[in-house]
Amino acid sequence: MGIINVTPDSFSDGGLYLSAQQAIAHAKHLIDEGADILDIGGESTRPGSQQVSIDEELNRVIPVLEALTDSQIPLSVDTSKPEVMKQAIAAGAFMINDVNALRSPGALEAVAPHAQVQICLMHMQGTPRNMQENPQYKDIVHEVKDFLQQHIQAAKSAGIAKDRLVIDPGFGFGKTLQHNFTLLNQLDQLTSLGVPLLAGLSRKSMLGAVTGNSAADRIHESIAAALLAVVKGAKIVRVHDVKATKEALAVYTAMKNCVTQEIHSTASNRN
Repeated sequence: MGIINVTPDSFSDGGLYLSAQQAIAHAKHLIDEGADILDIGGESTRPGSQQVSIDEELNRVIPVLEALTDSQIPLSVDTSKPEVMKQAIAAGAFMINDVNALRSPGALEAVAPHAQVQICLMHMQGTPRNMQENPQYKDIVHEVKDFLQQHIQAAKSAGIAKDRLVIDPGFGFGKTLQHNFTLLNQLDQLTSLGVPLLAGLSRKSMLGAVTGNSAADRIHESIAAALLAVVKGAKIVRVHDVKATKEALAVYTAMKNCVTQEIHSTASNRN
């Protein structure tokens, strides 16, 4: 999943793709690099960020979405606002990626009738404005898993089929460095929830805390984190650096397929 931030203040690339023309050109670049899906966002959710108005978010997102609908690639919109969800779906969005897990009043109702639209439910403690002030957990993995289970059930109760859902543990959203790496280490525990798992680790501060690199220089750390997430069960990785990540994952996939073929070959010979 390639990231398109149509914002002035995202933590890594804020302001680089603020105009529709810049965002569309970057989207086409990510498609050329091999993105399987694009995630378009018009409001930063970095720690300490402030909400933008519905009109401003729509003005940022909808022209980009509409310009890309003929690109033959699924398009996701990163939003927590029900009105933005409705208009994004009307404009052709394949997925709604909600950091608030459809908890905003009206969000469930906005997406439920649209059987063709996928929904990503993300865990977040607090809000983007205050989530990093003092996040607290007794058992980070258990609490994230319980939250996601509850909101899978809430979605199902609202008429959203389970096969429309994706879950995201929300790396960096109301979590300390220790919380983030504990989640990554035990990410496979979330696969028992029975829906595809999305991991968004690209260029995040948890990686910079390890290497000391600035956000723009965290490509190697991001590739390593994406690979570890896939090994632990992630089906989608949300990234800034599509080509580099895809090439790294291709090596892992080749190894995995080779081992699988050897196992099948050995089993066939024994039979």
